[in-house]
Amino acid sequence: MYGKRIKELRTEKGLTQKQLAEQLNTTQINISRLELEIIDLGSTMAVKICKYFNVSADYLLGLEE
Repeated sequence: MYGKRIKELRTEKGLTQKQLAEQLNTTQINISRLELEIIDLGSTMAVKICKYFNVSADYLLGLEE
């Protein structure tokens, strides 16, 4: 679920994967892998994403709408 949420948040803000990666100090490949849920969403990255998009971890993980 977190992959779908990251992609939704990113596209709603009009960002490319590369632009989001730059904001989160990671690579475009990592953003792609997160969106496809190929790699696990670690706590550090989860916090960065939640802060950047101003959403709760529960929302990001699909525990609330």
